[in-house]
Amino acid sequence: MLRFLTAGESHGQTLVATLDGLPAGLDLDVAALDAQLSRRQGGYGRGRRMAIERDRAEIVAGVRRGRTTGAPVALLIRNRDWVNWQQTMHPEREMPEGATGTRRGDVTRPRPGHADLAGAVKYGHEDIRDVLERASARETAARVAVGSLARQLLARFGVEIASHVSAIGDVVLPDSRAVSFAEARAIAEDAPLRCVDSALQQRMIAAIDAARDAGDTLGGAFEVIVHGLPPGLGSYVQWDRKLDGRLAQAVMCIHAIKGVGIGLGPEAAMRPGSCVHDEILAPAGDGTAPVRPTNNAGGMEGGVTNGQDVRVIGFMKPISTLMKPLRSLDLATLAEAPAAIERSDVCAVPAAAVVGEAMVGFVLADAFLEKFGGDSIEEIERHYRSTAEQVRRRFTSRAPA
Repeated sequence: MLRFLTAGESHGQTLVATLDGLPAGLDLDVAALDAQLSRRQGGYGRGRRMAIERDRAEIVAGVRRGRTTGAPVALLIRNRDWVNWQQTMHPEREMPEGATGTRRGDVTRPRPGHADLAGAVKYGHEDIRDVLERASARETAARVAVGSLARQLLARFGVEIASHVSAIGDVVLPDSRAVSFAEARAIAEDAPLRCVDSALQQRMIAAIDAARDAGDTLGGAFEVIVHGLPPGLGSYVQWDRKLDGRLAQAVMCIHAIKGVGIGLGPEAAMRPGSCVHDEILAPAGDGTAPVRPTNNAGGMEGGVTNGQDVRVIGFMKPISTLMKPLRSLDLATLAEAPAAIERSDVCAVPAAAVVGEAMVGFVLADAFLEKFGGDSIEEIERHYRSTAEQVRRRFTSRAPA
């Protein structure tokens, strides 16, 4: 079982993640890990903080001489902005001598759409900062670090992950424009919004600019595509083992995600069955899998991978911090007041796509270990090869009876 926990606040000293369940003997590429963290910080529409932070991960446990030991892997991602927040975010009862930064006042005006009000009521906080610091999407840096390790495990077995942005506000990639894994993987990392259609991308940029000028924010949608997964991950025998459900939960728990689709997603509800279900054709040759001319199911049927690319869509709402704030109230006085303004982004859909890759990778790595489990990479490789051979034999031509 692969599992992880994170800790840390948006403007605290560090983010912490502990990943339990990685097998022993996996060679880790820390540079690749940091590259994923850098990808999360990119994208047109991000705020000023991205110019301050340059995230990198420190592995402090579970790895020796570049290889996992089988013990939990612990990661730190330090906040470079901590120097400006020590007087506000110090964990000590009294402010330490020499604490730097500025002492900020209490936050008492919740932002509509954020965890501010619900969190303050739930935990009884007077200062909403005790909510917003943990509820901030800054926490997703830790998830991306964990997801990088999971995708390195999958890569050992030829599994690749890519994503693309399919919508910003009402500027949407047409349904008829199916994006292949190769296209998504070929998008330049410095592309401002990581959209496969350059003309549409310019319209998306214009929409973000207009929202910024209006003091507003924009959401959108992204698709994560996973190539090279073997059939048989997940299960149909119990509700909590269905892989599409596990993936949906993992993407839905990303900040600001309000909907998840698999394959066609919501579009499947608008079509007749003949235009939804993927036909099964005879294998092209001995040892090959049956041919599927379409992939509307998104690589899963009955909660089980079928060997096609897994495709997961995330739908992101606009960010809840508006520079022209919505109406709210001051919890200290219960008088109507504009919502608080925190440093934020205009649009973070490309960043959410990277987090989506991380969460999808984590869930698939967990399902992979569930299917081919072992305590070491070598043991998992033996199980993987054995299963692959069984599948190959199943689709080898048989002599007529």
